Amino acid sequence: MVTTDDDAVAPTTPQDTGPDTASDTAAGATAGRPSWWHRDHPVFTPLSGFFSGLLFVLLVPSVYAAVLNAVTDDETATDLFPFVLVALAVPLGLVVAPHTRRFGRYMLFGVVSTAVVVLGVAALVVWVLVSRA
Repeated sequence: MVTTDDDAVAPTTPQDTGPDTASDTAAGATAGRPSWWHRDHPVFTPLSGFFSGLLFVLLVPSVYAAVLNAVTDDETATDLFPFVLVALAVPLGLVVAPHTRRFGRYMLFGVVSTAVVVLGVAALVVWVLVSRA
């Protein structure tokens, strides 16, 4: 009897029984599903939410200002810049939705803590510069 490669390899079906199953190895990665670490690890959502908030508060205003400056003149860009606060609806919307509430809370925490640190350091630098003059 001649065996081919198709006969020798039995097909595997992914199952959610834990991190040691075949779905979390190569079969799970090729199926396009997240690995067990992304689904079940208790630190993944808080870390990804916090750093998403950090990047959100750093990138959204700067990209918004760059686009406004490229599209309009300086005076109009300055007048329209406060509308970047509308972007805060994103983390607030994530907090309201039940499925993304935990991620949204950590994202909002990342936004607020980054803003507090940036404003605190700026105030300290201004205070040092004024007191030295």
